[in-house]
Amino acid sequence: MQTTEFSTRVPQTIAIDGPAASGKTTVGAELANRLGYLCLDTGIMYRAITWQALSEGLNPEDEAAISRLAESIEIDVRPKSAEDGRAFDVLINHQDHTWDIRKPEVNQHVSLISSYPGVRSAMTLQQRKIAARGKIVMLGRDIGSVVLPDADLKIYLDASLKVRARRRYEEEKARGNVVTYQSVVASLRRRDKIDSSRKFAPLKIADDAVVINTDALSAEQVVEKILALISARESPGE
Repeated sequence: MQTTEFSTRVPQTIAIDGPAASGKTTVGAELANRLGYLCLDTGIMYRAITWQALSEGLNPEDEAAISRLAESIEIDVRPKSAEDGRAFDVLINHQDHTWDIRKPEVNQHVSLISSYPGVRSAMTLQQRKIAARGKIVMLGRDIGSVVLPDADLKIYLDASLKVRARRRYEEEKARGNVVTYQSVVASLRRRDKIDSSRKFAPLKIADDAVVINTDALSAEQVVEKILALISARESPGE
C-alpha cells in the first residue's frame, strides 16, 4: 500500500459527505489508502442492521421493533482479514457478516430501515465509537453535520445530476445489470429528494466543509486536492 507522509498534525478524522454517485466511495477509499487509514462507508452499517432484522424475522415496516434492535446490536468495521475482494470486515455481534449484508433482500429494504430516526440515532453512536479510534475516513450524507460535527477535516463532494447519472449508469452496466440512463436519472432524483428533505439528519453541507465539485475531475484529482488541503493545514505559515 502506497502511503503519503505527513506530520503528526494530519487530521485523524476526515468526513466526506455528498449526494449519491458524487464519488465518495472511490475518493474515500483511495484517500484512506494513501493515508493508511480505515475507510468507513456508513451505509454499510445500515445494511448490517437491515440484514440482522431480516435474519431475526422482523417486519421491515415495524419501525419500533427495528429501532429497539438497533439499540441492542453491536456493529463494527475493521481492517480486512481476508483477501476475497472485501475492503474491510463487517462484524455484527462479533461475527463476520461482510458478504451477508450485500444480499438482494438487504438491497430491497435498507432504504426504508435507514430512514427510521431511532435507527439513525443508534447507528450514529456506533459510528462515533469507531471514529474515536482515529485514523478514519468516514463517508455518508450527514457525517460532517451530525455524526462527526467536530471532525478534523470535512469535505463535501458535489456533482451535477447529469454527471452522477452517467457514472452510476456505467457502474451498473459494468456489473452486468440491465438499466437505462433515464431510469438511473429518475432513481437519483428520487434519492436526492429523500436525502435532502428527511426531517432527521438530512443531506446538507456542513458550515465548515470544503466543497469540491467533481464534475470535471477524476477520482485521483479529487484525492490530490484533499491531500493538498491537508498539507496546507499542516504548514499554514509557510
